[in-house]
Amino acid sequence: MTVWLYRLSTLVAFPFLTYNFILSDRKGFAAGLACAVILIFVEMVFKKLRLIKIMIALFGGIMGYFVYAFFDHVAIRTNFVDVVDWWTKYNIYVQFFWVLVGAVISVIKSSDLEGLSKVGSHLKVLDITSFIDGRVIDLIDTKFLSGALVFPKFVLNELETLSNSKDPLERAKGRRGLDVVARLQEQRDVPIRITTKEIEAATPEEKVVKLAQNLKGEVVTLDFNVNKIGAIYDVVVLNISDLATALKPVVLPGETMSLFIMKDGKEKEQGVGYLDDGTMVVVEEGRKHVGKRVEVSVYSILQTSAGRMIFAKVK
Repeated sequence: MTVWLYRLSTLVAFPFLTYNFILSDRKGFAAGLACAVILIFVEMVFKKLRLIKIMIALFGGIMGYFVYAFFDHVAIRTNFVDVVDWWTKYNIYVQFFWVLVGAVISVIKSSDLEGLSKVGSHLKVLDITSFIDGRVIDLIDTKFLSGALVFPKFVLNELETLSNSKDPLERAKGRRGLDVVARLQEQRDVPIRITTKEIEAATPEEKVVKLAQNLKGEVVTLDFNVNKIGAIYDVVVLNISDLATALKPVVLPGETMSLFIMKDGKEKEQGVGYLDDGTMVVVEEGRKHVGKRVEVSVYSILQTSAGRMIFAKVK
């Protein structure tokens, strides 16, 4: 709201000042209005640009001025009268043109200047499992994953190999991974960097970790082996599976809940139900309640390598 008040006051103040203190006619009013519009436009443009882009644009403008200065030096010292006259008449426009071209080109190419030459934890290197799984898109959409995403070329090549495999399952995984790559490249909030840097390593998992170490970045994965390799190379590994496990609802012994008994259990009189996150709940004396929703009381929780298993009984 404050910004719009500033813009409205600018549109009113500039024409008023120029009309009353500089030119008391239509030209003065029009000049003031034009100045106000230009000022608001510049403010809106600079508001969207990051400081680094503004600095890059200024640097490009200076380089453009140096190009103009070279042509100015050549034109003034030429013996052609027509060239000197033309240059004297239009050199201010040429100067403006080269400064503008330098600034525009610098801003357009700033993405290259801000690329992988900058290293740090803001770089997230994705391995093949994160592409095939696809939940990384949800993490970006919900703003839980920030920084620049790095796509290693050797990982993309591996996805292409899988997509051309004769095995239907591998082909499906490869095509899903390539689809996730395409969807990530359509994202506007998170910049994408594709690196062709080759890393010498024994396994693809180690190559990803060593690439992240080289870039001083982090690895995004679903492979627990990458966690182990990351610990060896002192690289931060963001495992989406670990995040999903950490976000599972907390259930404590003695807690009651409403549960739909879906099927019979392995043991006599047992029934089996599932929480919203897929956690299995084994219910004692639940067989006679199959197909019904009942109140159960948790009495034990077992944590296994495959996940959690909850044991309860009908309340």
